[in-house]
Amino acid sequence: MFEWLSDNRALVASIIIILCLLSFLVTVLIGLRANFIRPDKEVFGDPERTKGGWYWAICGISALLLIWFYFSWGVGRAYFPDAANEMCQVAKIEEAISPITASLPVNSRYYKSTSLVKRNIEQLDELAREIRLFDYAPDQQSQLLAVIKDIENILASLSNPAFLKAETQKEIDFISNELIFLAEKFDQEYLSFVISSDALLQDPWGTSDVEIPMLPQTKRGIMYDQMSLDVKSLSKRFLKLRHFPEISKVLIEETKEKLTDLKNGLDETSLDEVNQIKLAGFIKYTDRIFKRVDDGNIFPPGVLEEVTASSNYFLGQLDESKGTLALIDIFFLPGQGVVKSKTQCTEQGSARWLPKPTDVVAKFVVLANPNIEAGGGYKGFPLLWWEWVSIGNLVGFFVPDIFVDLLVENYSEHLESGTFEPNFYDKMLFFAQGELNLGYIPFPNGHIWDSLVRVIVAMFFGIILGVPLGIYMGISKFFKSFFDPLIELYRPVPPLAWAPLILTIFGIQDDGKIFLLFMVAFAIMVISARTGASGTQLSKIRASHSLGATNGQILRYVILPNALPEILTGVRISIGVCWGTLVAAEMLAGTTGVGFIENVARTVSDYELIWVTILIMGLLGLFFDIVMRILIARLIPWRGKG
Repeated sequence: MFEWLSDNRALVASIIIILCLLSFLVTVLIGLRANFIRPDKEVFGDPERTKGGWYWAICGISALLLIWFYFSWGVGRAYFPDAANEMCQVAKIEEAISPITASLPVNSRYYKSTSLVKRNIEQLDELAREIRLFDYAPDQQSQLLAVIKDIENILASLSNPAFLKAETQKEIDFISNELIFLAEKFDQEYLSFVISSDALLQDPWGTSDVEIPMLPQTKRGIMYDQMSLDVKSLSKRFLKLRHFPEISKVLIEETKEKLTDLKNGLDETSLDEVNQIKLAGFIKYTDRIFKRVDDGNIFPPGVLEEVTASSNYFLGQLDESKGTLALIDIFFLPGQGVVKSKTQCTEQGSARWLPKPTDVVAKFVVLANPNIEAGGGYKGFPLLWWEWVSIGNLVGFFVPDIFVDLLVENYSEHLESGTFEPNFYDKMLFFAQGELNLGYIPFPNGHIWDSLVRVIVAMFFGIILGVPLGIYMGISKFFKSFFDPLIELYRPVPPLAWAPLILTIFGIQDDGKIFLLFMVAFAIMVISARTGASGTQLSKIRASHSLGATNGQILRYVILPNALPEILTGVRISIGVCWGTLVAAEMLAGTTGVGFIENVARTVSDYELIWVTILIMGLLGLFFDIVMRILIARLIPWRGKG
């Protein structure tokens, strides 16, 4: 069943998009109607006005999903499944003609020849100014300035239309005419084309490692594919085109000899080491500019105007031939479009880093598969599953050996027969070390479970130790004065600043990550409990004293209930901060956990997996927050009611 859903993601997405659109419209109508008939007793600022509103929650989720589907190209793939394949064939043409357009002001402001001349002249002028200031070697200085003058003469000869060879002009005319001829072929009838069986057997768009099918799957796509081959052949011919007048060849050879003499005579100068290095740099820089000039890629101005016009005409005909594909590209595939590289076509723009919702779900289902042998889980570890765990090992984890050592009189000693008979104390030690077979129970494990355990354990110790200390800091001068500087010293430091030190001390095991999270939770809980305790109204405390309450009763029945809202709010904040810190710690060091998965996915640019981990973290954070909302509503129903 899932395999069918995976192969038909476009169909599934089309249904989901329609449902999201309907739910968005319906919930907006329900919300407007509810606001219209709102009871008069609900005034602005009343917390009761915020209760309910489930329809706005559905409206927001629907809007978010619609935006996600749109900018990830999910809408385009759902309703125009052949669009990416046809755009891939168009991208083949754009890639094929790019060697020609790269030399023309088609996608840039200047001809390549103009850019080269402009760049070289500017660099030569700057180099000449620096050489004139270098008067430690007059002979080499004059020779370098002469070489620069020769290079300028070469540029002048290459830019002179009078020196253009007839065969070069003939080749340029041929390329220009051939582009016009190819452009006219866009109007040919392509309905007679036959789609190959190999093309039809390709995986649908986005359902395999090949992002977009390369072989044309439509008749219009076949036309573009064949056109790309013709254009590619023409581009190869253009790349072989060179402009080498005879006068330029002579100047190039003379300049090359002068540069060779300068290089050979470098060691014979009487300059010190610093100036010799500087002179060598001048010669090397001059040689670099010269090598950019003698490759024959500079043409006289106006020579390539016909090729430019032909290229623009060809690209214009290409755009006209797209028809509805151009509208699909503009309205349903936002961003740069499809780009063809050497081996594949890839989505660009927001779709490059924002996977489609159905792809993310498909990736999550693969990760959630507990069958490791069938490719489930990640790095040989399930996402969230269970395993049979020895009860003895669990007992051994919670019962330290030192408890047994305190009770033991003597452990057994081996016998003369070379055997060992354990006594009662030995068996107690076996029990504490988890070596007794007490049976097996199912126990959760996996990347998500490891992350949850680290957060829960750290939060437990943070609350157990932080809340009492915070309360006493709120009511005791000693506790406040003694512990406040210590807490405030490390609390403002970002958790990630502690991470390298703590992970260095504890290693990459769980104890280091748990201790780091404990530091985060502990500081937040101390501040929350202290704020709640110190904020108790003095009138309530004095009233309790007047009624004969003891200090313990005041602490339990007055101060603690008053501090409980702040404490629970601190727990809610701590969970979020600990969760974010944990992921960062797992990214720095770890072999399991949600952060570890995201770190590996980041290194290989697996955007689908990155978004899966982001959604997992978001959903777990939402789960924790909902639990805390329920606890706050149950434990402190008086909050916000005076």
